[in-house]
Amino acid sequence: MVPLVEIFDVWYGVNLEVVNSEVVPVGIPFVSRQSVNNGVVCHVKRINNIEPNPSHTLSIAVSGSVLSTFYHDYEYYSGRDIYVAKPKIDLTKEEMLYYCYVIEQNKYKYNYGRGANKTFKNILVPSKDEIPHYVNQKEVNVPFVSKSLLQNKLNFNVNEWKWFVLKDWFDEPYKANAYNSQDLIPCIEKDVAIAHITRTDENNGCKDFVVNESFGSIEEPNAITIGDTTATIFYQEKEFICSDHMVILRSKYLNKYTGLFIVTMLNKERFRYNYGRAYNKGIIANTKIKLPAVKIAPNKYEPDWQFMEDYIKSLPYSSCL
Repeated sequence: MVPLVEIFDVWYGVNLEVVNSEVVPVGIPFVSRQSVNNGVVCHVKRINNIEPNPSHTLSIAVSGSVLSTFYHDYEYYSGRDIYVAKPKIDLTKEEMLYYCYVIEQNKYKYNYGRGANKTFKNILVPSKDEIPHYVNQKEVNVPFVSKSLLQNKLNFNVNEWKWFVLKDWFDEPYKANAYNSQDLIPCIEKDVAIAHITRTDENNGCKDFVVNESFGSIEEPNAITIGDTTATIFYQEKEFICSDHMVILRSKYLNKYTGLFIVTMLNKERFRYNYGRAYNKGIIANTKIKLPAVKIAPNKYEPDWQFMEDYIKSLPYSSCL
């Protein structure tokens, strides 16, 4: 392990403000201290006499969402408290993404009351020789496209939504067949592996990918997974297996768009549950959530599944789903 500055040259970014920039549909990405969308909040017009931060660098937030670190293979502008890290040695895109992950593992040391501007340069990271071999075994090609599938922007009035009970529109929830992590063989070839879904609240619930052997029970795709003791809720588009304490929710109305909409609404209920009060099958079935509704008879409504699908498709980045 070596200090970060032995691997990277680090300097303060261009330090601009969005309010003083001209926002355009297509332009220079503007990176802020947020923790989502690769740090990009918008695109702005190139500013005369101000060179963007160079490509093939990392942006590191030292306040706000402290140590949110992103790789950029394009030029970009940046706002307050964003540092730029350029490798001193030859690093592949995959290795740069690995260092993003490593740096972010130090997030727990900081918060809004304790910035990282004075200490992050000395964070210990693996030397290039210590980078795991699997990092470069598969080419990374993740599209960064903000285009939406539907160009029409859909608005909604929550006051017009109706309450629905899950058991009226979903099959009966059931416990997934549980696999012990110690009995599974990790596999980095994701096209031939299967996702192992656990109660983690990261990576869509996927702890790792494992060898797709003749499992006793493989869960079919197009399902919502719920950790019953953690209320961690995700939509699964592909086949998967589970660890213990996982509940599966299915419906003929689900697809990846309506699934993501429903997961978002179910997560609004998450604060009610934890290890002291499990989100078990019975409670899940009787959960009420408010949804867009369509009137089918006097005083009778059903969820507006088409609206939910169209709304997700209208959001930025939906073309990447």
